[in-house]
Amino acid sequence: MTYVTACIDGSACAPAVCDYAAWAGQRLDAPLTFLHVLDQRQYPVSADLSGNIGLGSREHLLDELAALDEQRNKLALEQGRVMLAAAKERAIADGVSSPETKQRHGDLLESLRELENDIRVLVIGRQGESSDGAELHVGSQLESVIRIMHRPVLVTPTRFKQPESAMLAFDGGATTRKGVEMLAASPLLKGLPIHLVMVGTETTENAVQMEAACSTLTSAGHKVHTAIRTGEVEPALHAYQEEHGIDLLVMGAYGHSRIRQFLVGSTTAHMLRTTTSPLLLLR
Repeated sequence: MTYVTACIDGSACAPAVCDYAAWAGQRLDAPLTFLHVLDQRQYPVSADLSGNIGLGSREHLLDELAALDEQRNKLALEQGRVMLAAAKERAIADGVSSPETKQRHGDLLESLRELENDIRVLVIGRQGESSDGAELHVGSQLESVIRIMHRPVLVTPTRFKQPESAMLAFDGGATTRKGVEMLAASPLLKGLPIHLVMVGTETTENAVQMEAACSTLTSAGHKVHTAIRTGEVEPALHAYQEEHGIDLLVMGAYGHSRIRQFLVGSTTAHMLRTTTSPLLLLR
């Protein structure tokens, strides 16, 4: 059994993460689990403080510091349990039956690697606790999470709005062609109109690729709108989305090679930083 898995923390995105996860779980008819990971770098299980105090310091000071760290960890774990309980309550109010919760003490990336085989869709906020209030920044671990995951990742804004339309940023590459097939086969966006948008020139090759993708989605029951826009990728996609009031943006994640990303940047990374709507990244 695979789950819609939602990463919960104390950020402003957490309520929207709960709501989008509940929405996805019900659309997919998949069980929902909430995951909270207590970062071991901030809250180590135990600490060796013997080298942190100068020569001649008294041993009882080390004992007191160790006791304070232990108490801090206990409080952080309890806070995590409270957040998970609140997330579970919210999901039940949204109509989810029997959501589950998991709490880990360690590293978020390691935890997700271990759980990946059980994940159908990962839901995570655009910003974490440490980046709250920094509107132009994404969470410090978000891009790393997206890179290591081989499952769809739904990145949420701070407010929930039930998606009523979606736009697939289509470039004709292998990732987005596979994305078209995934959307056609999945109940996640069933019944929603889908806009296929390519940023490029209106060549015969591009027209053929768009027609094939449109046919695949139409056969799956979607009402499909197609468009080829010129200009820079990111502004063109944002402009089309705003013009048509589209609720959900769908993209392939990191389609270029690492070297190309280093030289020219990544459309995915730019969109993560600038979009204000939920972003579904396909792998």
